[in-house]
Amino acid sequence: MKNNLKSKLPSTGTNIFTKISSLANSYKAINLSQGFPDFEVDTTLKKLVKKNLDLGFDQYAPMQGVLKLRKAIAKKHHQLYGKYYDEADEITITAGATQAIFTTITAFIGPGDEVIIFSPTYDCYQPAVELNQGKIIFIELDSPDFKIDWETVEKKISTKTKMIIVNNPHNPLGTILNNHDLSNLERLSEKNNLLVLSDEVYEHLVYDQRNHLSVCQYQNLYKRAIATFSFGKTFHITGWKLGYVLAPKNLMREIRKVHQFNVFSCNHPFQIAISEYLEDEDHFLNLQNFYQAKRDLFLEIISASRFIAKPCQGTYFQLLNYSEISDKPDTIMAKDLIINKGIASIPISVFSAQKKDENNLRFCFAKKEETLKRAGDILIRI
Repeated sequence: MKNNLKSKLPSTGTNIFTKISSLANSYKAINLSQGFPDFEVDTTLKKLVKKNLDLGFDQYAPMQGVLKLRKAIAKKHHQLYGKYYDEADEITITAGATQAIFTTITAFIGPGDEVIIFSPTYDCYQPAVELNQGKIIFIELDSPDFKIDWETVEKKISTKTKMIIVNNPHNPLGTILNNHDLSNLERLSEKNNLLVLSDEVYEHLVYDQRNHLSVCQYQNLYKRAIATFSFGKTFHITGWKLGYVLAPKNLMREIRKVHQFNVFSCNHPFQIAISEYLEDEDHFLNLQNFYQAKRDLFLEIISASRFIAKPCQGTYFQLLNYSEISDKPDTIMAKDLIINKGIASIPISVFSAQKKDENNLRFCFAKKEETLKRAGDILIRI
């Protein structure tokens, strides 16, 4: 029988994370590729989940999310950024940040709408735009600093441009946006009447006495910005798939129209557990020091290696440049390290729209101290 199916994503296959993790498992390699911790979830949070399971919260949660959790989020964001989002109309709980991003793009992007994305880029933005028949305008960022040239951005904006997507802190690069960046983003989005989608899932993972800057802190940016967040990244519970999206009421109204049909509601007892866990602010305020200690340990260990490292500013990913070790393409180098050395990383070129290869590999340091030391012992012998 003739296959008449036409793929909506003809150039998309199995993503790099699945491929690398599968290869790492086959060769029993230390897996520093994918962004998931190998240490236990806080027992306090696990006990709260068990308590709420035992209390019988087994049915659908409200579509917009449990009110107690939305109130906790409103309080947290006001405390951190001085901006209050109304729990009734401006906060929605989602099945992770990826769902929040997909729902937001689906709500606002249609055929022919242009979306500016900075490359290298996390892999979930492009397919969401393409599935909604939008057109992506990539702007490539260059190693080692990966700074945004805002004059280039302004030149790329056209009458068809509908949205700019930013990732702050940035996965896979480990960079952060500063006041200069966000002020320019505010200026250009207001001047050209653009929406801004800000992926801020690593908001608490910013290092060296820096502070995370959120789009909500810029008044003219806040009015046109949608921001997405992840409890999975914050509390090392990636398998629970819970996050949230923040936006002004007029934008959230459109997001919820889509959300109610592609997810409707998210895990009920887990939402209540997280709302109670957020009552102790140390659970999120201490994350910066917790992860910086892991970053610093990893950098200290590999300082004896031939890899070149510029300390990441945020996230739990560290780029290592191997240009003094080999001239192999990064995809080949990553594969070789798994098969021959027993350590897994992600090649940065796979995140680049141009497949630009600057000999950079991404390593996740959200691991136990013993895992980082074992990984470091391998890297310093390469």
